[in-house]
Amino acid sequence: MYDVIIVGAGPAGLTAAIYSGRSRLKTLVLEKSIIGGQLMLTENIENFPGFSGGISSQELIEKMHKQAEDFGAEFKNEEVKKITLESDFKQIHTSSNRYQTKSIIIATGAHYKRLGVPGEDRLIGRGVSYCATCDGPLFKDKVVAVIGGGNTAATEALFLAKFAKTVYLIHRRDKLRAAKILEEYMIKSNKVEFILGSVVTEIIGKDRLGAIKLKEVNSGKEELLNCDGMFVFVGLEPNTKFLAGLVNLDSKGYIITDEQLQTSVNGIFTAGDCRLKTLRQVVTACADGAIAAFSAEIFLTKL
Repeated sequence: MYDVIIVGAGPAGLTAAIYSGRSRLKTLVLEKSIIGGQLMLTENIENFPGFSGGISSQELIEKMHKQAEDFGAEFKNEEVKKITLESDFKQIHTSSNRYQTKSIIIATGAHYKRLGVPGEDRLIGRGVSYCATCDGPLFKDKVVAVIGGGNTAATEALFLAKFAKTVYLIHRRDKLRAAKILEEYMIKSNKVEFILGSVVTEIIGKDRLGAIKLKEVNSGKEELLNCDGMFVFVGLEPNTKFLAGLVNLDSKGYIITDEQLQTSVNGIFTAGDCRLKTLRQVVTACADGAIAAFSAEIFLTKL
């Protein structure tokens, strides 16, 4: 029987483990893939407080992981399949085991939809990114491409225009889906150029991205676009499918919580990118992890 089981070992889950372990709660962290989650798609983090000049994502995660283990948190590499509610505890079912716990913190994060084209997976973190806020400053005075036509793509293109020499916004339709005012802002920036009615078919580069192959939707004509970076914004999906029917989710699958990060089920909390919120950054994920662990401790005290 655990006091707290944390599902997910990204920045939110690791911070929750640090706080719950430090509070002397018997803590287990379950992670289905790699420690660090989506953060490991980024090479360097420049906007995390306390690290002038930035810190590599790997180094930051290693420090957080060790800190959690130093406070007694236990880690296991298992995928959670479902959660069931018993009379006095909660039961977590993984692909190979079942665990009993008094409280749960869901920190499974979200994943960016990928294009699914050749070269994408190989060049992630080497020119291919899914976070302009994280990686934009690394492309100062360089040429970048933004893939997508919605508000997120437009907003991130404007952010990238602060750093890059040229930003190409590539969208498969002949009109953007973004708000008209964002389109006007991009035009006024004099740095954003539109390539509409085209899709990316291949990402080219040996050690780093060097060019992307584009195909016109109507004519089928192909051309190469030389660029230093590519930012993909074609959608974000929370990793919450296993929670369907258990806790309240919004229409996109994000977990709905109160200010204490309590879900609709008493004793189940959430933290990080999988919950409904405005800003999804490493620092906000860590804040969520701290709040969720503190709320879980209060819940356990009342028990």
